[in-house]
Amino acid sequence: MQRFTELAVWQRSHAVVLQVYRFSKSFPSDERFGLTSQLRRAVLSIPTNIAEGSKRQSNQEYARFLNIAEGSLAETGYLLMASRDLGYLAPEPAQAALDELCEIARMLSGLRRAVGKAA
Repeated sequence: MQRFTELAVWQRSHAVVLQVYRFSKSFPSDERFGLTSQLRRAVLSIPTNIAEGSKRQSNQEYARFLNIAEGSLAETGYLLMASRDLGYLAPEPAQAALDELCEIARMLSGLRRAVGKAA
């Protein structure tokens, strides 16, 4: 079994976590317990579920955690759009992050399908 840290999808989702934490530092302080917290929780859930799922005893369980990561990815995408539309995040970095999320979604879906077939 491959270590989760060696998975390209985990590496890329971890990089997005770092990116989101960096740019959410500039969000308004009154959003600290709102949008900032929700966005950070959602984005952190993507690589966290990949890691946790990789250590489950069955491929069916692993696939379920990958599906949870996909849900968190969709949530992160919406929260980035909301951040952009509220003016908390400039359009260019928002679009770059959204584009990266699309690629991660493709990779996650492929991994989930592969793991599911092995179940």
